[in-house]
Amino acid sequence: MLFLAMAAAFVASIILTPLVIKFAFRIGAVDRPNYRKVHAQIMPRIGGLAIFGAFMIGYLILRPEDPGATYNTAGIIVGAFLIIATGFLDDMLEITAKAKLVGQLAAALVVVLWGGLQIDFINLPFFGQLDFGYFSIPITIIWIIGITNAINLIDGLDGLAAGVSTIALISITVMAVIMGDVYVIATASLLAASSLGFLFFNFHPAKIFMGDTGALFLGYMISVLAMLGFKNVTVVSLIIPIIMLGVPISDTFFAIVRRVRMKQSITAPDKSHLHHCLLRAGFSHRQTVLIIYGLAILFGVAAVLFSQATVWGAIVLITVMLIAIELFVEIIGLAGTNYRPLLNLVRMIGK
Repeated sequence: MLFLAMAAAFVASIILTPLVIKFAFRIGAVDRPNYRKVHAQIMPRIGGLAIFGAFMIGYLILRPEDPGATYNTAGIIVGAFLIIATGFLDDMLEITAKAKLVGQLAAALVVVLWGGLQIDFINLPFFGQLDFGYFSIPITIIWIIGITNAINLIDGLDGLAAGVSTIALISITVMAVIMGDVYVIATASLLAASSLGFLFFNFHPAKIFMGDTGALFLGYMISVLAMLGFKNVTVVSLIIPIIMLGVPISDTFFAIVRRVRMKQSITAPDKSHLHHCLLRAGFSHRQTVLIIYGLAILFGVAAVLFSQATVWGAIVLITVMLIAIELFVEIIGLAGTNYRPLLNLVRMIGK
């Protein structure tokens, strides 16, 4: 039944996307070129409606439930409707960052208060259980809003956010299979199928953008699904979804570092995100997207390996990953062209 629902979601995405393209032009939901944009022509930008519609078709066919779940799946879906509405309003009216944050906060609160989803505690090696207590709700909300915006920030090239999200969803599905989480397996698979169908129209050269409608929706669902399988567990397991989402999280983290170093607002837009840096390095649009896909796949594989490693193996793996990320960031200038502490240290040692 799962494969039938996935096929339905995939086909629905392919059928719905051309209809959304026509609808976007009719209502004026288009993205116009400017100095920060890579595209040079007017593009429809509410493609997330096609992803959402296809996902809901598959979801209603399958109606996934986990008999042993302590959370309310209805809260997750209602939150998805709220986040879709927020993204659609932004794509139509270009609402303020504060207004978008309010919509994201509302969706996160629905998941926490109605859905009953919270990160209550983790088990720390050598220290035992750490209960978050009253902080469990704000920690959960920060996670949801943070990942939602991380996916939104990487949505800068044709097929980039949709492809990275699909890879992350496949990684989440693999981990859910290992952990035997029925609801996450079904929901992540349906969402991956919907996003993959949309990629037929969104990969370079794109015929439509997903817009905030799609980026916020995918980010929201990924944040919730990643958290479902790994809450209330060891600190090692809590790191797994962070590794899975290594591309958007790293890009967001170093964007904040870059803006703090430049004494800019952390919400200030710029052209120094990962994809911008790779384009400046001489890679083509398509090559840049494929390179980032490759990085996302590496993070996904690393997350699976991390989940199966011993404690010391996990420590070694995360250390190697952090050093590799830092070197990559310094080489391409993701945190700023003059940010090279590790490279400078290597040069000093080599003299």
